[in-house]
Amino acid sequence: MSELLEFLPVWCLLGLLRVLPRGAAHRVGIAIGLGFFHFYPRLRRVGLRNLELAFPEMPEAERLRILRGVFVSLGRLLAEFPKFPGYSKENVSRIAVYDGFENFAAAREQDKGVLFLTAHLGGWEVGSFVHSVHGNPLQVIVRDLDNRYLNRLVRRYRTLHGNSSIDKNEFARGLLSALRRGDTVGILMDTNMTPPQGVFVDFFGHLACTAVGIARVALHTGAAVVPAFTIWDDSLRKYRIRFEPALETIRTGDDEADAMANTAMYTKVIESFVRRYPDQWLWVHRRWKTRPAGEAPLY
Repeated sequence: MSELLEFLPVWCLLGLLRVLPRGAAHRVGIAIGLGFFHFYPRLRRVGLRNLELAFPEMPEAERLRILRGVFVSLGRLLAEFPKFPGYSKENVSRIAVYDGFENFAAAREQDKGVLFLTAHLGGWEVGSFVHSVHGNPLQVIVRDLDNRYLNRLVRRYRTLHGNSSIDKNEFARGLLSALRRGDTVGILMDTNMTPPQGVFVDFFGHLACTAVGIARVALHTGAAVVPAFTIWDDSLRKYRIRFEPALETIRTGDDEADAMANTAMYTKVIESFVRRYPDQWLWVHRRWKTRPAGEAPLY
């Protein structure tokens, strides 16, 4: 019962955002995001610490501006999510357009499956949803939400047009099965990990424990690794789903060294996009929480 009571305010909020016109929904969502910015000091502390680590020479006022933009971005995404049931192939261009689709198409033609290298940047939920609406469903590695009612709603919205999920605990088995079928799998590869699932590679000049599984799977299967990011475009007033050309997998014959080298390469791609759109990345996540043995905590 407590889970249901906890879910009811969220359900009411999502219902309101769904019926509001898109512009009004954005304003409400952004106001909610900024409310979190102002009233959750712990999130501000984590965000500012991360920005200090990533941009040590940046003035604090600029870091605050970027962090405020993060909450605007999250509020905008919150406003878009409840509107998913109202979109079809005929009208989904209202919220997002493709950019570089030919790069995905070329990777898919290799018929070994496609791994989308992506991150909590911009409208990551929008990108996977719009891709499925256009007849390109994908599987996404997810961790279930703690509240089962909210988890059920989120899962239903994500899978309206054929997307499916692979539980984080079944990562390796589910991923290999999907790629054998030639499927496309989306992996958010910008969260803190712990060994042995993670290895330490450079991210903004600091070692970050990073998921190594995508590199091992790419080496094992020959699947194409395509950087894919969904960025809010202010000039368009909608999201742009950007596909980069598939990355060239590093193969020297030393599987462990290759897994490390490819993981480092993937992380640099993510860093390059975060540098271009710093106010759209999830700086409030403790990305550098896990430290190498003997190293002092950063938080």
